[in-house]
Amino acid sequence: MQTDAVKGKNAIHPGRKVALEIIGIIVSIFFLMPFAIVVLNSMRTNAEIINSAVGLPQSPGVFFENVASVWNNPTFNFVQAIRDSVIITVLSLAIISICSAMTAWVLVRNKTKWSNFLFMMFVAAMVIPFQVVMFPLITWFRDLGNFLHIPMLRSYPGIIFAYLGFGESMTIFIFHGFIKSVPLELEEAADIDGCTRAGTFFRIVLPLLQPVFVTVLVLNGLWIWNDYLLPLLLLGSNSEVRTIPLAVQGFIGSFVKQWNLIMVSTLLAMLPVIILYLFAQKYIIQGMVDGAIK
Repeated sequence: MQTDAVKGKNAIHPGRKVALEIIGIIVSIFFLMPFAIVVLNSMRTNAEIINSAVGLPQSPGVFFENVASVWNNPTFNFVQAIRDSVIITVLSLAIISICSAMTAWVLVRNKTKWSNFLFMMFVAAMVIPFQVVMFPLITWFRDLGNFLHIPMLRSYPGIIFAYLGFGESMTIFIFHGFIKSVPLELEEAADIDGCTRAGTFFRIVLPLLQPVFVTVLVLNGLWIWNDYLLPLLLLGSNSEVRTIPLAVQGFIGSFVKQWNLIMVSTLLAMLPVIILYLFAQKYIIQGMVDGAIK
């Protein structure tokens, strides 16, 4: 009886439920509208878009012509931009994830005042706006490249190292919260069996981090793949190394903007992210909750 009373008390009134569903549909349409505009305009010519920014395509076959124009454009080389984005994203994700997981594990298992201090420093770094360091960033990387004799500007090492620095803080914070829930007895048993510290991490701890690991990969992958400002600063718009957002910018001239090519290139840039999210969405919320609460 008491359970039925609690269920009746927490039940949502049918009218209120319908109202919430209507509000949810309206909000969903509002947020999906930009995506719909990109898809529809990718099937239209530049003249049609200029005459009417929002409208239905007259001939859907124009989409394949626009794709061919973007794909075969020798000036902006969209194929090379995809290759460079894949290289930068994959290498950055691998380094950020492994280094952050190892760092968080050491900070959790070594309870000292210095480990707490370092963790708080990583947390504090999360709230520093990128705009604060963006102006001296080029000078720092130029001096660092001269010191290490490694080109840090307009190169893969420079942009990957930058993503490592900017992505470590949040990633360590997420891993730190999740590793607290890993039983210490598993690591002690591995030590008794003669496993090294590196072996304990890679054979025992790392497989248990799969949910939060996938979450970190998705979140950082979305950020790195779509990032525009950091590649613009470190790579430049005319560099041989060019990411997809910089390639899309190439269709925006000072006097002429090729809106049909902009829309198609934007849609092509979104497709890998959408596919990745569809396959990994079940891990995202779970990993975020586990990493932030546990």
